[in-house]
Amino acid sequence: MPEKVILNKEDVRRAITRIAHEIVERNHGCDGIILIGVHTRGAPLAKRIAANIKEFEQAEVPVGDLDISLHRDDLTSLEVQPSLRPTNIPDDIEGKRIILVDDVLYTGRSIRAAMDALIEHGRPQSIQLVVLIDRGHREIPIRADFVGKNMPTSRDEEVEVRLKEVDGRDEVAIVKGVSERESIVKG
Repeated sequence: MPEKVILNKEDVRRAITRIAHEIVERNHGCDGIILIGVHTRGAPLAKRIAANIKEFEQAEVPVGDLDISLHRDDLTSLEVQPSLRPTNIPDDIEGKRIILVDDVLYTGRSIRAAMDALIEHGRPQSIQLVVLIDRGHREIPIRADFVGKNMPTSRDEEVEVRLKEVDGRDEVAIVKGVSERESIVKG
């Protein structure tokens, strides 16, 4: 499958840094904020955002991660059931501003599942959404509050976010020739 790298390592770094600044600005600081990354690539993105905030604000922001596997709306149609990973919520989320972090926003179904999973842990004051890539094609009315890059795509393309913590390198690529079925399963 042919692919085109859209963001290189430096582009990814700059996007994460900008998002960290935007989060602090919109929230008038970082008191009461908890960053929660959606497994798999949202978790390291959340940690990187927190590290950026610590660097320029000298403040520790709690970071957790969230497994959404059991909240997916396509569990019965999947050929291979997703593997469960632990959820780690570092603090009570009641009344806190949750910054939910994921790598790609596509149909919106994964984010809906993430919000369902998160609400099981309490009632936050608000949930704000961070995505590194917004590729369009929403099926559910969800939008990101903070976006690294808007990247319009066709449904026969896949956006692959690669992070050094998971994939050994930082980059974002568009891969052509993905079947409609693969697209739906990943969305």
